Amino acid sequence: MRLYEWEFNRSVVARIVKRLTKEGMVAVTLVPDRHDVSLGERIRRCNKEIIPTANRQGDQCILVSVHANAGGGTGFEVYTSPGKTRSDDLAEMMLASAEVILPLFAKRKDFSDGDGDKEARFYMLTQSMCPAILTENLFMDRFKPDCEFIMSDVGRDVIAEMHVEAIKSYARKYAGYEG
Repeated sequence: MRLYEWEFNRSVVARIVKRLTKEGMVAVTLVPDRHDVSLGERIRRCNKEIIPTANRQGDQCILVSVHANAGGGTGFEVYTSPGKTRSDDLAEMMLASAEVILPLFAKRKDFSDGDGDKEARFYMLTQSMCPAILTENLFMDRFKPDCEFIMSDVGRDVIAEMHVEAIKSYARKYAGYEG
């Protein structure tokens, strides 16, 4: 059995969108395509199509980029762009959700700037006009326990639920969501 990151990412995103929609929230998949879409096109879709539909300032929009990690580690981590923004609030809510919903896996944190998210100049994070995070959901190159978990339907459901709970927390704080 083999894990393809693109398939994992799309599977988890589909579950997140389905759950958020069921909660009465508007959720959009930036890459519904079966083929790869460039980062530039993804950001164009977000900034030029999605945000204007929600509102002019993007206050009611967030961008969540879902991934499986690699490189020999283990656990969950979340990235934002450098500096203090609302993205940091969303990242902290994601880490809090991970503590509750994903308790058996390490939370890879970096407190050098006062919060637990990691910061990087990833294109999706620096070019989005709305708060944006990138989640690394366990390691696909570490079979036990990480990859084995994210290859399962149960694991994918748990990862999706973790995202949904963090997104709902953010929406309660910034968008008046009452669910």
